[in-house]
Amino acid sequence: MTAPRTLPGHLAHPFSPRGRLDPYPAYRWLRENDPVHFDVTSRMWLLTAHADCALALRDPRFSAALGQRERVRDDELPPSMLTTDPPEHQRLRSPGALLMGPAAIRGIAAGIEAEIDAVLDGLATRAANGPTGDAANASGPTGGGMIEATADLGEPLATGVLARLFGLPPADVPAFAALADRVSVNLDPLAGAQAAAAGRAAMGELTRFLGERADAAAATANEPGGSPFGRLAADDRLTRAETLGIAALTVVGGWKPLAEMVGNALHWLLPRMEAADLIRHGGQEVAVSAVDELLRLESPIPFTARVTTEAVTLDGGVIPAGARVLALVGAANRDPAVFDGPDELLVTRSPNPHLAFGAGTHLCLGAPLVRQAGGLLLSGLLDRYPGLRPAGEPPTWAPGLVPRRLTGFTLAI
Repeated sequence: MTAPRTLPGHLAHPFSPRGRLDPYPAYRWLRENDPVHFDVTSRMWLLTAHADCALALRDPRFSAALGQRERVRDDELPPSMLTTDPPEHQRLRSPGALLMGPAAIRGIAAGIEAEIDAVLDGLATRAANGPTGDAANASGPTGGGMIEATADLGEPLATGVLARLFGLPPADVPAFAALADRVSVNLDPLAGAQAAAAGRAAMGELTRFLGERADAAAATANEPGGSPFGRLAADDRLTRAETLGIAALTVVGGWKPLAEMVGNALHWLLPRMEAADLIRHGGQEVAVSAVDELLRLESPIPFTARVTTEAVTLDGGVIPAGARVLALVGAANRDPAVFDGPDELLVTRSPNPHLAFGAGTHLCLGAPLVRQAGGLLLSGLLDRYPGLRPAGEPPTWAPGLVPRRLTGFTLAI
């Protein structure tokens, strides 16, 4: 292997504190100059071209199971589709579709709409009380007419949608939301020791919470009002530990990214009224297309880890066997070889082969849920609150790697 190339001095490493705020200049340089890059800092191979990232996500020579074991943290994730390779992956994915597949989402479509209506109905009350969450202590205007994008929109959306997925009664929802928030630290593979310990504890509590409700959910799975979680819990192809592993990872991988997607999306949309108007007047098809485009531009999960099981030759170099690889989907999703105007927002972009949902056998089962819920929220929000606009101090990008998210995003309605 030739000596590894390094980023020019004026560019921050995308994993450094400064680079995390805006990783795209570094992504662009890597994609143009060293798309198969050995990073001496992390001792990982970084892929930035769309073709290479798509291959890494689809090719069995790039192991997802081994990739999960390469996290900095030493705790093991529970058995799930995320942590396994074929054929074990398919064994879990088929029953997992009972929880998150297209048919499961169609079955709770009316409930999802009701949850979104409730979130939108409650905005006026939230605005009258002033913003909450990260924006509550930020400088700038407070009081009536202000909300915070994540705390007042994204998190209620994610909580309500997942509560429908799990068939939770209203009395259980506050405890569920608190647990979903606490387990979200498990998304970050580089979380420090204290945060990782808190994440392990929260995962244990969430697993117990879901386990205590699994039998009752399974007993009513086929009755009117039965939940997707109940149908998963009633399936005898899985052990109870496997069922709860899939359910818990659905919360970890679904709640926070869905919540943060809302602020990320509005950050792009609100300064571009022509795009917002297309969503407002274009119906659900345009709104769903916009969700894909907004996820392309700002993927909450910006990379995926794999380990090679044998040497792999790519156009930009040879990755040896046993190498740790990061497919940087945040870079791949702006590859000009695939996307015209890669840094521009085109809400009706088609085709849009972004990799925010992964690819191949590990394509995210939750993609239909995100598209439907995100599209309904954006179209309903822009229609009912046409004066929605950023207010106060500009938001900042959080310093963590995963998920990529804004903090302190105050909106006036």
